[in-house]
Amino acid sequence: MNASWWRSLLRQCGGNAALELAFLAPPLMLLAVGTVDYGLAMYNQIEVQNAAQAGAEYVLKHGYSVAGISGAVTSATPLTVSATPAPTQTCGCPSGTSITPATCGTSCPSGLTAGTYVTVNAQATYTTLVPYPGISSSYTLTASSTVRY
Repeated sequence: MNASWWRSLLRQCGGNAALELAFLAPPLMLLAVGTVDYGLAMYNQIEVQNAAQAGAEYVLKHGYSVAGISGAVTSATPLTVSATPAPTQTCGCPSGTSITPATCGTSCPSGLTAGTYVTVNAQATYTTLVPYPGISSSYTLTASSTVRY
């Protein structure tokens, strides 16, 4: 083996692309699958939130009915969504971003009359496309919507 043979071998580049692809393909595939999986999880979360809002809209149109609200939640999306925990009806006064419990019809500190509020909850389970090492493969997606009627 002389020096010209070694120089000739070092100039050969025919398999470099295949070798680079072999090194880069697995991480790129994992990145692509992870991105799709995350996107599907976010889409399902939006669907769960839409289901909770559909239950709140039911209250505005038809009044408080646990069975009716639960039906509106479960039929709002093709996902398997449940109205869990069950819808609740309370009286209270709005205070910032929350509702302070109060007796219906009484006067609130703001001068408004205490109103009736219904909180609708929706829940679904999301399972990842592939099992990832060290990460749970099943997640519970939840959403809540509160409406005054």
